[in-house]
Amino acid sequence: MPAVDKLLLEEALQDSPQTRSLLSVFEEDAGTLTEYTNQLLQAMQRVYGAQNEMCLATQQLSKQLLAYEKQHFALGKGDEEVISTLHYFSKVVDELNNLHSDLAKQLADTMVLPIIQFREKDLTDFSFPEVSTLKDLFGLASNEHDVSMAKYSRLPKRKENEKLKAEVAKEVANARRKQHLSSLQYYCALNALQYRKRVAMMEPMLGYTRGQINFFKKGAEMFSKRMDSFLSSVSDMVQSIQGELDAEAEKMRISQQDLIAVNESVYTPDSDVISPAINRNLIQKAGYLNLRNKTGLVTTTWERVYFFTQGGNLMCQPRGAVAGGLIQDLDNCSVMAVDCEDRRYCFQITTPTGKAGITLQAESKKEYEEWICAINNISRQIYLTDNPEAAAIKLNQTALQAVTPITSLGKKHEVQLPRRANPFGESEDRSKDEEEDSLLQQMFVVRFLGSMAVQSDETCEVIYEAMRQVLAARAIHNIFRMTESHLMVTSKNLRLIDPQTQVTRTSFELTTVTQFAAHQENRRLIGFVIHLSETLGEESMSAYVFESNTEGEKICYAISLGKEIIDAQKDPEALAQLMKSVPLTNDGKFMLLNDLSEEDGTMLEGGEESEA
Repeated sequence: MPAVDKLLLEEALQDSPQTRSLLSVFEEDAGTLTEYTNQLLQAMQRVYGAQNEMCLATQQLSKQLLAYEKQHFALGKGDEEVISTLHYFSKVVDELNNLHSDLAKQLADTMVLPIIQFREKDLTDFSFPEVSTLKDLFGLASNEHDVSMAKYSRLPKRKENEKLKAEVAKEVANARRKQHLSSLQYYCALNALQYRKRVAMMEPMLGYTRGQINFFKKGAEMFSKRMDSFLSSVSDMVQSIQGELDAEAEKMRISQQDLIAVNESVYTPDSDVISPAINRNLIQKAGYLNLRNKTGLVTTTWERVYFFTQGGNLMCQPRGAVAGGLIQDLDNCSVMAVDCEDRRYCFQITTPTGKAGITLQAESKKEYEEWICAINNISRQIYLTDNPEAAAIKLNQTALQAVTPITSLGKKHEVQLPRRANPFGESEDRSKDEEEDSLLQQMFVVRFLGSMAVQSDETCEVIYEAMRQVLAARAIHNIFRMTESHLMVTSKNLRLIDPQTQVTRTSFELTTVTQFAAHQENRRLIGFVIHLSETLGEESMSAYVFESNTEGEKICYAISLGKEIIDAQKDPEALAQLMKSVPLTNDGKFMLLNDLSEEDGTMLEGGEESEA
């Protein structure tokens, strides 16, 4: 016999739209079976109750047996043996149609009774009472779980009541456990019905045929040994199916026990909020998220939807939908954490053009961070590589290295600019004399975001890519606080100065700055590439990314002017021409704008730390 389609008990806890869709197919199949069984029973009752109309009754029965093949069973595939057997039985019924039958008692016991028992025990109103009750319990448990999850999702983010959170989490766990148990029982009952259906179709006909043979003396002449052999094979088939049902029922019972005996954390959302085991190398992800929808100019609603990734696309599939639909192309997009009202674990996907996309909420810290990592990995199109897992590991290692703390900048360039050790742990500022000789001095307030090694400095695209990777790395690793510094642009170098102690943290010779640019969308982002020669003759290039209080274009202009001054100093006439084209301060230095804008001054008064 071909394998019987069945609901997988392992998918009951996830309760995905795919499982719900398959469940609806089983329910549709049960409804179709109910309709067909009622028609078959009517035909058998006509045979039993209308001896004088035996010919007409058996003709109707024969037609009804043939109709099984034309029934639109949602799970009817693989029933070829049943169909062929019923076809043969149809021929037998046509032969028996010519015989007079007084089989009231025998037909009542061997034909009508089994199908009545099947209908009364297994099929009543849509399905048998057990399934009907389990369906109602499953629906109530599912609704209760949805209500508890909605209540849990609305927990406030700030000043939340820990006792309330624990009570709501416990309520969610209880509802999820209840839904899990009811779905397991419901699935088992629907699976068992698939076996009972096949037995119920053949067992009554087996009794009917045997009754006819035993009742009529002419039956011995009409039915040869080949018919006895056929009936024996059908009986063996029924017993085989019954054996499969018993074995499958035992397997489902054991599987159900194993699935119920799970750790309590399976039911409790955000059970390990302190240190969850996070997989940052995912290249595909699936699960429920809350999707924010705008209902007005300032009002929004949240909808719990099942999301999954497919290649470079983010798909969503509401309950009841047969398949998922595309909601966002993830290629070259960016993702980062955002604050959404009083909801936790929210993140936003931004398109490659910088346009804000959808905003989503995860149910736990683990899901929140894994979704951000997975979307960032997919956006880099590593799913197209030969070994996506290895590429994801390398990408996340690079991302972690890219977010370099500001305190390490000095260490990175000690070889380039060695300074005398200071007993208080900071480098001594030797730049005062240099400032006096510099023709350009321009101060900006900046915050260091990160740095990374680059392979080229030919175009500004390398800076834009560095900005993208650094911002993604900060989002993945939840780094949102930055230290303020003063960026001094002179005609000789770029210096990062501590705003409190005025000590130079690090310095870059202006001649080593080979590329610089401001972000195309966010004008406050500025980056530049430093090209250095190592001790062994090798060369290295690193991109540094900062956030400024002013427009990044002003910093770029200052750097550009500084490099022009360096080139012009080789030619006195060119330098004089340059000084004529740009206004000078009273002390003879180039004047670009006020040393600190009003916005910069406000930021300095507010403290050293800022939040991205």
